[in-house]
Amino acid sequence: MSALVPIPENFSAPDAGDVDILFIAGEHSGDEHAARVIDALRRQRPELKIAALGGPEMQRAGAQLLFDMTGFSVVGLMEVLIHYSFFKKLFERTFDWVRRYRPRLICFVDYPGFNLRFAEKLRREGLSEKGGGNIALYYYISPQIWAWKSGRRFKMAKTLDSLGVIFPFEIDCYKDTDLPVRFVGHPFTDAAHASPVRYAPDAPVLLLPGSRPQAVRRIFPILLRAWKIFREKNPGRRALVLHPGEPVLSVLREQLDAMPECAAGVELTARGGDAKTVSAALMSSGTMSLSVALAGIPGAIVYRANALTWIIGRQLVKGVEYLGISNILLKRPAWPEYLQNEADPEKLAARLEACVNDSEVIYAAQEDAATLHAMLGGSAGGSCTPADWIAEGLMR
Repeated sequence: MSALVPIPENFSAPDAGDVDILFIAGEHSGDEHAARVIDALRRQRPELKIAALGGPEMQRAGAQLLFDMTGFSVVGLMEVLIHYSFFKKLFERTFDWVRRYRPRLICFVDYPGFNLRFAEKLRREGLSEKGGGNIALYYYISPQIWAWKSGRRFKMAKTLDSLGVIFPFEIDCYKDTDLPVRFVGHPFTDAAHASPVRYAPDAPVLLLPGSRPQAVRRIFPILLRAWKIFREKNPGRRALVLHPGEPVLSVLREQLDAMPECAAGVELTARGGDAKTVSAALMSSGTMSLSVALAGIPGAIVYRANALTWIIGRQLVKGVEYLGISNILLKRPAWPEYLQNEADPEKLAARLEACVNDSEVIYAAQEDAATLHAMLGGSAGGSCTPADWIAEGLMR
């Protein structure tokens, strides 16, 4: 986690008039997903006044950014405890803003550790509809209750007014509650969504260490060592490292400076702009891993967490065999997973060799991508788009 930016005593007032929607997203992926929804909403209804606690993508889409939360996301029990005072103050400032400006609807985007607690606070304080107030609470991208903490669904039903899910099977996860659930399609299968990557056999190798600084510090050195071993046998190859910007970019540069023997042929590139052409990928288990899978790019998932966080997490997660969502959906390790001590540079380098030289591995990735697209459908998803779903909420 980067150095913490001081949280202002008060978030800024609305630019003009009342607020229609407040989006709250705490990670880069949530910022990107919410930005696409905001863009679609503003095209449908340009008069809407939208504020956001999130990041630069939502601001570029036209929301008034109250505070950039994307540089401070953490994962794991130990990491949350270390930064408890920061998140407590962030929680309090956010509540003060909502109590003062009363948006008509709040759309929480993923980030359940913060968002579900905040929704419950709004109910207890009588601000939300479920608490007797007039603020509708919508939640976009369900917590992974099919993996762990399944009991949260009952509290969500008590607190939220509607849930928009991005995997069709998630609707059944809530069938024993009275929470209205809509499948709004996965954003990566939306024709309007420009994929950040596409496949080409002679293109650079893609290294994706993640979007959280703390995770990048653990994973990127492993990827660099694997890259060095691979490049010794393939001296003409290049590697592309996609990043979401600061503070991850600073961490990447620090580690490249600390490991100059592994830095040859490595290029750091921001995610935005045109799709990057790549031939194979070593990647963390985050949101981008599904984007890579949907693009038919062969590769592997790499993950290493704090040891205590890992032990506790494995005890809590029941009935889920894989870490990568593509593997979970396919129910097999189509993109092999190298986790904790299994994340060995020699093994990863061997996997890269197969990904760029073995035609069967390449073909299998493309076949699996087609299967995933069929499973997830388009953004309409036989139901509605996220923007349509939220617009309906404003008409309640």
